[in-house]
Amino acid sequence: MSYDTIPSNASLKPESFNVNFPHEDVEQFYQLLKLSKLGPRTFENSHDEVQPSGLPYKWFTEAKIHWESKYDWRKREQHINSFPNFRAHVKDDDGNGYDIHFAALFSKKPDAIPLTFLHGWPGSFLEFLGIFTVFKNKYSPEELPFHIIAPSLPGYTLSSGPPLDKAFRVQDTARIIDKLLVGLGFGNGYIAQGGDIGAYTCRPLAQYPSCKAVHLNFCLMQKPSSVSDNDVSDVEKQGLAQAQKFMEEEAAYAFEHGSRPATIGFVLSSSPLASLAWIGEKFLMWTDEDPPLDDILDSVTLYWLTQTFSRCIYPYEQFHDNTANTYAIHGDPEYKINKPLGYSYFPKELAPMPKSWVATTGNLVWHRQHDRGGHFAAMEKPEEMVKDMEDFVKVAWK
Repeated sequence: MSYDTIPSNASLKPESFNVNFPHEDVEQFYQLLKLSKLGPRTFENSHDEVQPSGLPYKWFTEAKIHWESKYDWRKREQHINSFPNFRAHVKDDDGNGYDIHFAALFSKKPDAIPLTFLHGWPGSFLEFLGIFTVFKNKYSPEELPFHIIAPSLPGYTLSSGPPLDKAFRVQDTARIIDKLLVGLGFGNGYIAQGGDIGAYTCRPLAQYPSCKAVHLNFCLMQKPSSVSDNDVSDVEKQGLAQAQKFMEEEAAYAFEHGSRPATIGFVLSSSPLASLAWIGEKFLMWTDEDPPLDDILDSVTLYWLTQTFSRCIYPYEQFHDNTANTYAIHGDPEYKINKPLGYSYFPKELAPMPKSWVATTGNLVWHRQHDRGGHFAAMEKPEEMVKDMEDFVKVAWK
């Protein structure tokens, strides 16, 4: 079954893409990994499970041993390449060009609805491969009711980085993604879905005429003055306490990204083990259940081989100026979504926002509260996310 047929009306000419890093790069990665030293055991890392103080010595030691002796990146490449991958050259309004990677399942149904899934940090398009698998198992190319497109955002993994002569913002990312989707033949309409930085990107993306609806699973914002405490359920109040704790006690990484992006970029580009510490912690702390170790290593290895880290944290600088800016965009009237908006509530999200709060940021026409799931909802709960999107589309696409 073939899901790789580009729409005939596409103005862009994407090329098929296979992930296949040079032998020298992969060998150097493994060599650096083996030479990277573990820090000493301390009181702060002597616990058995990940804590606010960080990763456990035991987990980190075992992860390093597995990574260098049992983990096989070439087999992981084969898995990635079992899905259609492409790269397309997108020209921006200022003349700059970007090679944008995306994984996709293209339907052969004439009325298929385009859905784009936008990842965040420290994620990538890999987050959505579970969703791709659900769709492939459920529909043939002739039956698939959607075109599924998961781009690598500019600066992330297999896409070009942001320009070197000026700052880049999520508004710029949104413009590039819209040009990609319109260029793929979806100028008459598409639906965007996002979490984390992908959710921030969805709001300016919704201002483009071709974006007809938006679904979010992340909507960090301050309390709207128009909403009372009576509009918030007990479960949602627990979520707000969770969000407050995150902002007060666990957001140091974001302030480092925003205040010293150049410095932390050099630090985490110097050692695969340093990258695992910084990123692996997030996959353990931000999920409802710990992901398989190989899934964590896939993300970190891909970041390393593509030199992603220092290229991808530009949005944090945008939101760093003061605490209020951390909540910017989702609560900004300029980015209120006047098109159909959907929202999935996952209880172990870093900052799950109440339905009544999210409703002030757009035309909320669909909402579902889940019992399980965390920050990487698409990766953690692919079947649930597919069902959410199918149900949202029934309401949102007119």
